[in-house]
Amino acid sequence: HQEIDLKNWRGNQKNSGFLPAERKWMTELFEFGEFRDVFRNLYPDLEIYTWWSNRGRAWEKNVGWRIDYVFASPTAMKRVESAFILPEVTGSDHCPVGVDVK
Repeated sequence: HQEIDLKNWRGNQKNSGFLPAERKWMTELFEFGEFRDVFRNLYPDLEIYTWWSNRGRAWEKNVGWRIDYVFASPTAMKRVESAFILPEVTGSDHCPVGVDVK
């Protein structure tokens, strides 16, 4: 939901998934709600994606979006040891994401 979460954020501001209202809702959820974005909480500056269009060799060019999330409560976040995204795993337009917990 942040600019870092998609390669071409400027060109996608009018597309579903990156609309201002959607981004506002996600920001409020993470800042004032009961959930945290586990991956972004651990890796605030890592540019990595979880979805690529099937058009234009997007996966090959790494022109993607990070649209697959793991949410956790603040209490659950205390048990998180790591989070991961596996873009090298192919077979879908999404890649696996996961969390290791204590």
